[in-house]
Amino acid sequence: MPVLDALGSPPPEASVTAALQALEAGRVVALPTDTVYGLGVDPFRPGASDRLFAIKRRPRTVDLPLLVAGADQVLTVATAVPPIAARLMGRYWPGPLTLVLPRRPDLAADLGDDEATVGVRCPDHEVPLMLCRRRGPLVTTSANLHGQPTLTTAAEVEAALGEALAVVLDGGPCAGEPSTVVDCTGEAPKCLREGRIPWTEIQSALA
Repeated sequence: MPVLDALGSPPPEASVTAALQALEAGRVVALPTDTVYGLGVDPFRPGASDRLFAIKRRPRTVDLPLLVAGADQVLTVATAVPPIAARLMGRYWPGPLTLVLPRRPDLAADLGDDEATVGVRCPDHEVPLMLCRRRGPLVTTSANLHGQPTLTTAAEVEAALGEALAVVLDGGPCAGEPSTVVDCTGEAPKCLREGRIPWTEIQSALA
């Protein structure tokens, strides 16, 4: 399992290519984001999401979120972008905000047991953005065992999960705080998890 340099803007092409090849093969890749280190797979490759659930020891009842390269990719996975969600995207994307939206019924991606909704986020980090631009929306969830502390360096990821991974992209230390998750499928937005963006700030932005 190689640890590859992913520093710089843009990151080294050889490292990006190695990660894309692993994703194409249905393997699990560790990558830096603007929040914590993540584990990424292409959810359209058979068995890829199953591998990720197994590595994290995460129950399938806890669905996997998607990273996207921008708002233009959202409607490839969601049926609609409610006005409140559009406002939040405009204010906080790219950044540490995950939005739960109604899922497209024809979305052939394995994200878990919930087929009604999908969580999407546009990260403020060049590595996942490059992968999503070239590959499309990617499942990315925190690089840790389910319920355990998040990991913020490539060395921590390698030590904890290295044998199960195809590639670790080393982009240096990450911020260490997860994204805030907001459900936009109901009449009013609902905070499912408070992360780097305080819920009170989001409420003020929508007032």
